[in-house]
Amino acid sequence: MSITHASLPHSTGLLTAARFGLLLVAGAACDQAPDPLRFGEDPRDALEMDSACTGELVSGDRVETEVVASGLVVPWSFDFAPDGRIFITERPGRIRVVRDGSLDPVPWAELGVHHVSGNETGLLGIAVAPDFRTSGHVYVVGTFPRGPQGGVLRLFDRVYRRTVGRLFPARASILENRVYRLTDREGQGTEVELIVDNLPAGHLHAGGALAFGPDNMLYLGTGETLASDLSQDDGFLHGKILRYSSDGTIPEDNPIPGSPVYALGLRNVQGLAWHNATGQLFAVDHGPSGFRHELGRVGRDELNVIHAGRNYGWPVVAGTGSGHGFEWPITQWTPALAPGGMTLVADTVFIGGLRGSVLKRLVLEWGAGSSNEPWRIKCQEDLLLETLGRIRGVRAGPDGYVYFTTSNMDGRGTPHPGDDHLIRLVPTRRK
Repeated sequence: MSITHASLPHSTGLLTAARFGLLLVAGAACDQAPDPLRFGEDPRDALEMDSACTGELVSGDRVETEVVASGLVVPWSFDFAPDGRIFITERPGRIRVVRDGSLDPVPWAELGVHHVSGNETGLLGIAVAPDFRTSGHVYVVGTFPRGPQGGVLRLFDRVYRRTVGRLFPARASILENRVYRLTDREGQGTEVELIVDNLPAGHLHAGGALAFGPDNMLYLGTGETLASDLSQDDGFLHGKILRYSSDGTIPEDNPIPGSPVYALGLRNVQGLAWHNATGQLFAVDHGPSGFRHELGRVGRDELNVIHAGRNYGWPVVAGTGSGHGFEWPITQWTPALAPGGMTLVADTVFIGGLRGSVLKRLVLEWGAGSSNEPWRIKCQEDLLLETLGRIRGVRAGPDGYVYFTTSNMDGRGTPHPGDDHLIRLVPTRRK
């Protein structure tokens, strides 16, 4: 496999011409020059790979990356509008827009988030409403101060993090995450409406995944903000996947009446995605970092199949294990991948690795797992390993390509020229 870089043409004609389909399909050798792979194949045919799942899964292909936008500042997440625009959150509080292949110089909207470089606060997930064509609605989740701002906040914040906050973060936090809904008017974000507030927030393990499911409900991944025990308490929203209606109310068919909790026992969920054919929800979760209250455990990042009302075990268990009656992940990673965003294209999963500096590609298989969980991982591989730095947001575009962002400006990475970027992954067939 080879990796090349090219600039994205300003014309979007080639983007809208392709139908949504599976990426990176191994193809037979041909006598023509390398050309982009065709999309729209039957996913069952596209997933024909060598039976042992050994070697390069994309054998016969090469992977190219095309830079869609540069000069972004810690782009955390992004989503696609039906009119072709790409909405991107920058952690310092800006929502940026790419249209016709170019980044708008003026932010679409700005919010007064609490953001500290090197930590995990700021403007996080973003989700374009399913009815965007008529409503113009865009949803974001971010971190905001509860009380005083400016110097008083910074002083109290320092005391909080070093003392009280380490012992009782759920009760002493000066921060909260909130979900806002904005409306697109003449190309700008207006009518900022508070949809959900008083969500758990912290400088570490802040969660932030936000996405609409196939049921048109709004799903949100929260972190446990170092209050691990609260992940097991359905009376708190820490370490959960939450489910809301688009107006912020709680759906009547949630597993716990009157509660937004959809799944519990998680540590720090930053990626959600649904299987196109079955509607099954998957989520990535960060494993332990060796903190004392985590019993020195490290690694064990997880990919989980999410079922309504189920408990995924944190902090009692981490990664695959046995006993306790919890749901197990279908795969785990040690050393830590530090999974960011994720997306599914047919049966193929793409996950951004922050610490791993990688784009993970996995192939799902249904019916070959355990009786308790029939999904399993057929095979997986690393793409762009230690090539572009920290990879954060990942989504499949309406053109059938996978897009992702780098996160080298977040205080934990090594910035490259032009960072941060929104990048498109393009497979091409070799001669």
